[in-house]
Amino acid sequence: MPADSQALKMLARAIARLEELLERLPVDIAKDLRTRIATLRTVILEKRPPAIILVGRRGAGKSSLVNALFGAKVAELGHVTAQTGRGHWYDYESDGGALSILDTRGIQEGSAPAEADDARTAIDSIAVEIRAKVADLVVFVAKASEVDAAIDRDLDALERVYAELRRAHRSEPPLVAVVTHCDLLEPKGTRLHSADSSQPPEEMDEKRRHVAAAEHAVAIQIERRAPLRERHVATLGVSVYMSWRPDGTLRADERWRMDDLAVVLFRHLPEASRAELARVTRARVVQEELAATLTKATAAVCAGIAAAPIPIADIIPLTTLQAGLVASIAWIAGRSVDRRGAFEFLAGLGANVGVAFVLREAVRALAKVIVPGGGPVVSAAVAFSATMAIGAAASAYFIQGLSLQDARRVFRGRSKPPKGG
Repeated sequence: MPADSQALKMLARAIARLEELLERLPVDIAKDLRTRIATLRTVILEKRPPAIILVGRRGAGKSSLVNALFGAKVAELGHVTAQTGRGHWYDYESDGGALSILDTRGIQEGSAPAEADDARTAIDSIAVEIRAKVADLVVFVAKASEVDAAIDRDLDALERVYAELRRAHRSEPPLVAVVTHCDLLEPKGTRLHSADSSQPPEEMDEKRRHVAAAEHAVAIQIERRAPLRERHVATLGVSVYMSWRPDGTLRADERWRMDDLAVVLFRHLPEASRAELARVTRARVVQEELAATLTKATAAVCAGIAAAPIPIADIIPLTTLQAGLVASIAWIAGRSVDRRGAFEFLAGLGANVGVAFVLREAVRALAKVIVPGGGPVVSAAVAFSATMAIGAAASAYFIQGLSLQDARRVFRGRSKPPKGG
């Protein structure tokens, strides 16, 4: 069994045990824990690929955008003629994760697409597939040099997409506008993706102003349309250019602001589809944000259990849940860590179940018996701070790429409960 599958099964078992434990807890504690446990279950155990509708005319860069999100060639490109022949849900996959994309036939295309389509128009083709699946997001794609060129017709088609979504699912997902090909704006010789200090700052500033102007032009057009205005959440200019040699090796990578786009998409996706996006894009800020969400939920669950009147017996659920947190963060980062590896990581932090960790947990559990009333407060504070520290250390090690020694410092610096807790 793959290590990542083992990690998720380990967390699933821990959550199942916790859900059984809820029946033994006071109603007020159990109610809050159910909410926290639901977050863990939704984000990791009920995860699914994000369902995203891409809308834009031929040449806007829809397929290139998919490739740029993955950082790999997963969607075919149409360099001369229209490539995507029919509105269709495609499940694009990589070693990290998957995206479900309705990569629509190019709007306003001037020739028949390379793939056959029996639908009369592009929007007819889109409508058929919209009815097949509920979308999480709609992404409108416009080429930077064409933001003032017949964009009204593109937005008419976008409005029809939303009309179909309302008709089919009574749904109006968030709208993100992406302005592609910003690398081709003047001055063309200035490379947005490069940190080369030899590039004249004034030319870089000029190019960024042109990007901002293109973003503004698209945003203004969208905001003028009431059906789109309320769903519009962001407009972002990017470069999605990547090129591959005939043998499949990467020839050029001039992507720019893809991590920024990943953040925008992440924050407007449902919880169940966020983990896959984090793995697909490998955007560190997205991975860190998801890891923080899981850490806070896990810490809250651990604190709730620690505060409950079940001394000693809660040691195993807490340690298992904390190991599951480690494995989950590693999984988000695209690393494979099984049960043994998770506990070895805890041992490397000095939070091992062999000696120090068990002793600390035993003292914490006994505090509930020895110090009636005050014990649960101390117990909850220790459990919360220790779990938060474990999550921070796991994020530092697996996502940020710090050494185990540095991760240990993170753990030790954050594992003390707050004063007065």
